[in-house]
Amino acid sequence: MTNPSARERILDAIVALHQEVGPADTTITAVAERAGVQRLTVYRHFPDEAALIRGCSQHWSKAHPPPDPGVWAGIQDPEERMQVALTHLYRFYQDGQEMLTQVLRDEEKVPPLQEALAPFRAYLAEVVGALAAGWGVKGEDQRALRTLVGLALRFDTWRSLAEEGLDIGEAARLMTRVIKGQANP
Repeated sequence: MTNPSARERILDAIVALHQEVGPADTTITAVAERAGVQRLTVYRHFPDEAALIRGCSQHWSKAHPPPDPGVWAGIQDPEERMQVALTHLYRFYQDGQEMLTQVLRDEEKVPPLQEALAPFRAYLAEVVGALAAGWGVKGEDQRALRTLVGLALRFDTWRSLAEEGLDIGEAARLMTRVIKGQANP
């Protein structure tokens, strides 16, 4: 087995530090020490903060892809579709909790994080649209439904439910019931 390249060690160090202390508190010195390289080597691979954030995001996302909407896209019943989607998304959140907590906390402090998170935000917006469809509501009721679906898909919503002691299935069922209640008052 070959030793990881300097770039791979740097990426692993960045990911570990972002999970442990967050992007706002990750320093080039800490990355270099963790990766066993000089600071200049880090800069050669990642010349600025934006490149470092992009590299980390791509590296982490490759190992932790969000759930594939194709898993639930073919489910006709909107309640069942919601339940399946939330279960998959909440599992993704649970598995990525350390990183997501730090990154979302630091998003406002570290401007390149906003760019790095844009694809995930677009993914969530697409999922909201797909999951809000098929409930048979229109107008203001549809707007309220989309808002609730968006709320259900948020990492902070899952984390709040988990802190209340709900497991993934319980959290997904509760949010599905709330959404069904909006669709069928």
